[in-house]
Amino acid sequence: MISRIFLSLLFLSVTVLASAQSISKQDVRNLMDERDAEIKQLVGPEGTQLSSAQRDQLRDIINDIIDYKAMAKIALQDTYNTISEEQREEFVRLFSSIIRDQSLNNLDIYRAEVIYEDILINGNSAKVKTTATLKDVRTPVSYDVEKRGNEWFITDMAIDNVSTAESYRRSFQNMIRRRGFDALLDNLRNRAEA
Repeated sequence: MISRIFLSLLFLSVTVLASAQSISKQDVRNLMDERDAEIKQLVGPEGTQLSSAQRDQLRDIINDIIDYKAMAKIALQDTYNTISEEQREEFVRLFSSIIRDQSLNNLDIYRAEVIYEDILINGNSAKVKTTATLKDVRTPVSYDVEKRGNEWFITDMAIDNVSTAESYRRSFQNMIRRRGFDALLDNLRNRAEA
């Protein structure tokens, strides 16, 4: 499951869209292809060792377009509206830190061949459907993206039709029910420090 989540992070990073009033499927596809090529060039062939600076650059490319706040709202569900602004900010910071740190656990996933199945544009949002193939394993991956101003942000992704935000929601809600939100925050603090 974790490797699938991080496989999706490759494709999370493939979308920073130019400012245009009207975005076509081809515009989105071209920009995604450019970002994918940038990642693959940085990762290099299997066995390539990245410097610390290269790993930091790759982590930024992969993660900087994720809207962690939007994902946090989905993951926390009703709890998001019952906690203080300070707790929300800390939760989003910890949540994003954990995902960012884990995004480089397996660099091979960023070498997957990507086929774009469809790009559905609806107003200021789009769903991008892809299939990623790594070592003869085909995995459907889709992204929900939203345009704000001149940029697009990924608000969720699904691997094998399982939403990442929903997966976190199930896990987080289970802990909140059993032990409370403070226990969840403590757990995330510990994971972020590890």
